[in-house]
Amino acid sequence: PVLPMMMAEAATVLWTRFLKFDAADPRWLDRDRFVLSAEHGSILLYALLHLTGHAGMETEDLQRFRRLHSPATGHPEYGAHPAVEATTGPLGQGIAMAVGMALGERMLAARFGRSLVDHRTWVIASDNDLPEGISHEAMSLAGHLRLEKLTVLYHDTHVLDGEAASGSPDGPLRHFAAHGWAVKRVDGDDATQIIAGISFALRSKKPTLIACHTTPDYEALGKADAVAEYRAPLNHTAAERAREAIGWKTPAFAMPNRVRERWRAAGSRGAGARRAWLKRLARHPLRAEFERTMAGRLPDGWHEGVVRLKSEFAETRPSLATGEASHKTLAAIVTAVPEVVGGSADPMGSDCALLKAMGTVTPGGYSGRHIQFGAREHAMAAAINGMALHGGLLPYHAMRLASSDYMRPAMRLGALMGQRLVHVLMDDSIGLGEDGPAHQPIEQLASLRAMPGLYVFRPADPVETAECWELAIRRTEGPSVLVLARQPLPTLRTDTAENRCARGGYVLAEAEGRRRATLVATGSEVSLALRARELLHREGIGAAVVSLPSWKLFSVQDEAYRAEVLGEGPRVGIEAACGFGWEQWIGQDGAFIGMTGFGASGPYQELYRHFGITPETVASAVRKRLG
Repeated sequence: PVLPMMMAEAATVLWTRFLKFDAADPRWLDRDRFVLSAEHGSILLYALLHLTGHAGMETEDLQRFRRLHSPATGHPEYGAHPAVEATTGPLGQGIAMAVGMALGERMLAARFGRSLVDHRTWVIASDNDLPEGISHEAMSLAGHLRLEKLTVLYHDTHVLDGEAASGSPDGPLRHFAAHGWAVKRVDGDDATQIIAGISFALRSKKPTLIACHTTPDYEALGKADAVAEYRAPLNHTAAERAREAIGWKTPAFAMPNRVRERWRAAGSRGAGARRAWLKRLARHPLRAEFERTMAGRLPDGWHEGVVRLKSEFAETRPSLATGEASHKTLAAIVTAVPEVVGGSADPMGSDCALLKAMGTVTPGGYSGRHIQFGAREHAMAAAINGMALHGGLLPYHAMRLASSDYMRPAMRLGALMGQRLVHVLMDDSIGLGEDGPAHQPIEQLASLRAMPGLYVFRPADPVETAECWELAIRRTEGPSVLVLARQPLPTLRTDTAENRCARGGYVLAEAEGRRRATLVATGSEVSLALRARELLHREGIGAAVVSLPSWKLFSVQDEAYRAEVLGEGPRVGIEAACGFGWEQWIGQDGAFIGMTGFGASGPYQELYRHFGITPETVASAVRKRLG
């Protein structure tokens, strides 16, 4: 109960005096964004929604707090109620997503003008949010980019272990100030000081942290130990004692009419601003484009450049890394889809994310579309969640696959919220070569494929790369991952009439004669499977090669199609990664040719031979199973 009760004063000031919103339309496009990063205080958010008259948060919903199917979920959940801006839970994620929202607002304002896009982003954070590494990454990014319309109200209790970590009660303020933030401490129980603090933030040319220092009256709450009881619920006796301490005589879940009327007035305070905004929108010359962008509809004919590029790949048949093919495809996409924005955390830029035509976002200059995130992988992944949540942007980011472990909590939240965005993960296997096992991903593919709602694509050649990008951009119900290779790969596909990757897997090369075995591969190992097919053909053994770029898409195809593709004979799975999960495609009697441990340092050709991922090994596995 501590945060909801102790931050109630600050939240009341914010929601009744400063926050721009209209309870009648919680998805108004130019509303202020409010993120409760302090997720354990979720009941505070639900109380605010109820008090301000938001439909769908009634007294009965509050009484069903933390119950199944209640919109008053234990932690804020995106989609449970229209006014919940983000799912928060893992500490620091809310702050980092808010940075993405604030950046998204600035970029869209640069594109469409302040008459359509002019709002702020507000965060209530806990004392355990700030010490998290992701918070430091995010605060340094926000400070560097001078996101002046971002304000964090921090619950400054001085009672948790985080205080010791920062060295003193002023530690968080010093850290934020060092990262280019304006900082101010106020008495969180004094409305006058809170008003002054927020007014200070409105004048600031920097993002602002307001430390709201509160002193819980644990005696009134019936609590003896601040730390031990920080999250414990109030029992009936303690709740009654708390009401008595503040002079509240109204029964539980009831409000005096005068209080209700003042709160409902606060809920409609932004109605006039919304009506004025609608009038501006109606006569704005960019109205159609703005509405298309904010609705998430792609421009007409956007994919034509991708189709032309596929045909060019098929005709010229280059030997090209899928990472480089991705760069070419992305160049075609960003030309046609202006809401595609993104960047990289790779300090060397080896992931091909920087496209000159996009322009670069700079401190105070937001008309570009390429964001230099710096080595802030975790905050980067969370920030693009925030950009997607804001609306009007289709964000991507690029990083090495092995570093996806740095980003996994944010990637998981993006999947949980069903956000439309793209993770571009480079250096997909031991094919990275000399950089060695620390940078060679082994288990990451399996772990990402296991994540619900996340579509993982591992294309085999330039044509498949273009097709997978098209599918990722079209997908509206969740995030996508493109897993790409650094080493050059031959172009295998010459047919481009349909997007064959759309079914997740397909027969790339049928057996010559009767099919006796099926070789199933992904990414850079598909060309290896084709060479194994040739070896078997010379021995009179007919083998088909199946390319399986997306397991999830293949898994939702009808059973008859999957059976036709996989065939009835022995199956061999081939992937330069761990074999976890492959049994669903090759069966319990199938063979898997891949990795059983970490990689090694050396030229990638030697590594494939060293670990036994060769056409000869594949052919031998087929012969063994055929007897």
